Amino acid sequence: MAVKPELLTTASSLEELERLIAAGADAFLIGEARYGMRLAGQFDLEMIRQAVELAAPQGVNIYVSVNNLMENKVVESLPGYLQALTEAGVNGVMFGDPAVLMAARSAAPDMPLHWNAEMTSTNYATAEYWRKRGATRFVLARELNMDQVIEIKENSTMPIEVQVHGLTNIYHSKRSLVNSYLDHQKDSGKLGSASKEQGLYVMEAERKDERFPIFEDANGTHILSSDDICMLENLHELMEIGVESLKIEGLLKTIEYNEVVVRAYRNVIDTYMADPEGYRFQDEWLEPIKEVQDPRRELSFGFFYKEQVY
Repeated sequence: MAVKPELLTTASSLEELERLIAAGADAFLIGEARYGMRLAGQFDLEMIRQAVELAAPQGVNIYVSVNNLMENKVVESLPGYLQALTEAGVNGVMFGDPAVLMAARSAAPDMPLHWNAEMTSTNYATAEYWRKRGATRFVLARELNMDQVIEIKENSTMPIEVQVHGLTNIYHSKRSLVNSYLDHQKDSGKLGSASKEQGLYVMEAERKDERFPIFEDANGTHILSSDDICMLENLHELMEIGVESLKIEGLLKTIEYNEVVVRAYRNVIDTYMADPEGYRFQDEWLEPIKEVQDPRRELSFGFFYKEQVY
């Protein structure tokens, strides 16, 4: 019997969270910049409490991102923060630093922990390593192809999360690279903001038709992919192998765009689950996403069908 996957997404505000619940989201990843990176919006503890109050009665889970590169002063505050998240009724935290796991053991022993190191969550041995240490979910690296995803699923008992839509992070530095560059533009009058709302991007000399979004915040500089993953038409392949959580990344997208995307994935998941053996993808299910997609950003399968060369 097929297991219905969780449809996970992000939210930039309480308004977006409400609208995406209505669109069909099962769970959200939110947080604040002190503890989490590359967030769609800022949710302090009070907003997280409000998010849980909105979501819980509808059976929707709230997860909090605690995946920042932890400095000593932040580590010291982790026990109190995790305890507050527990009291707020949060359903789990996403982490990459073992310091979070250590703090959770004492301050929030019942908190589900989703391990995500982005680049290094690439094999089932690592998944089992973190399972034995208390992690309850393994967030797969975005660079894995379908064969690797299947192999991890077949060889680990850890529930897994796979990103199926949206942009991905390709570079991060704690340094303020963009503002350092902008400082050199003062005399030309080009000094501006490096926030994600500014819409800045970088290009390569050899590929001038591709734009890589770039922004800077309290956690440093972030460069993101020039295309958006879109696995809608092949989503059944992930459901067939029992992937527990399918993530839509809503960073740098409008609420209206994310509503369209969540509805499309909700429809495919529900249609597949109603009749897995008779399921056939219909091309028109993808059309609403194509209509709202930025024409400068290609919809792609990411690494899912690329051969990995070692």
